[in-house]
Amino acid sequence: MDFITRFGDEAHRLGWTAEQLFGVHPEHGTLRVDYCGALVTASDKAVGVEATRVLYERTSSYRNRQGQEWGPPIWAFKAKAG
Repeated sequence: MDFITRFGDEAHRLGWTAEQLFGVHPEHGTLRVDYCGALVTASDKAVGVEATRVLYERTSSYRNRQGQEWGPPIWAFKAKAG
């Protein structure tokens, strides 16, 4: 992933976790964006990373949103069969 190549070391140094970057809701995946990490809901390419936000060309994703809950990283998500 481009973000990891360009900003992975800096994100790690700043304390970003896999859940904060790649998290999804444990039962509903990306349908519950209030559990999603900064990179999961973004549609633009990241242009930077700071202690509290990932920057995109026109917006930012924050890791300190009030009431934020972090789900497991998307690679650990297991969809439930209907």
